[in-house]
Amino acid sequence: MPLDFEKHAAKGNEFVRLVADELIVSRDKAGRIIRAVFHALRNRLTHEESFQLLAQLPVAIKGIYVDGWKFKKDFTRIIHLHDFLNEVRTEDGVLAAYDLGNNERAEKAVAAVFKAMNYFVSEGEFKDVMAVLPGEIRNFIQESLAGEGTVL
Repeated sequence: MPLDFEKHAAKGNEFVRLVADELIVSRDKAGRIIRAVFHALRNRLTHEESFQLLAQLPVAIKGIYVDGWKFKKDFTRIIHLHDFLNEVRTEDGVLAAYDLGNNERAEKAVAAVFKAMNYFVSEGEFKDVMAVLPGEIRNFIQESLAGEGTVL
């Protein structure tokens, strides 16, 4: 079977473009946001659920998801959306204030990544990911997906 790197790159670029268009930001900034949200998410999912999600992401996005992953890291739970937003900021590092700003901007960024993920991942797998998230975060994401005036 021949490898089609252009096809894989195109799918990854499409994911980044969807987030960039949703947030009206540069592709670089969208890439950092995707990385931060996925790293915060993987810290909150079981390894099994992360692998199931990974199986459906575009190849280039899989690389972002697993970059720097400490597989032996203990699974920890959070309850509140603001805790998840803080985790995303921590994962974004020194550019967090620029990329994510206040809670409103951070919520929009998280929502954009989940919207793009929903576009690429099967409905069943997306529901599985949502089922493991705490109610407050799950409700926020569901409300974001139902929102109007979005690119996706």
